[in-house]
Amino acid sequence: MEQTKAMIEVYGADIQCASCVNAPSSKDTYEWLQAAIDRKFPNQPFSIRYIDIESELTDARDLDYANRIHEDEFFYPLVLINNEVVGEGYVQIKPVFTALEKLGYISI
Repeated sequence: MEQTKAMIEVYGADIQCASCVNAPSSKDTYEWLQAAIDRKFPNQPFSIRYIDIESELTDARDLDYANRIHEDEFFYPLVLINNEVVGEGYVQIKPVFTALEKLGYISI
């Protein structure tokens, strides 16, 4: 199976989600995912970006997701891989790894 490069996006805010008590912050989730993916899938390229939903967003797609989070359609942090939602609120690592494996990533 040929590998498709993953674009991982983490939408979040500095203020913790009200429904996510005791969960890591959005920034912590972003950093944790980056480190965990690097360990599990070494030398396999991916892009990861953090989008602060409280900042001045100029990209229409980012603004749409931020608005959907503000309207309680999603909890944050919201994690997407290649435009597919793989986690929100208290993010679990298994669905993230599963999504990457479906894209052809091979774990060590």
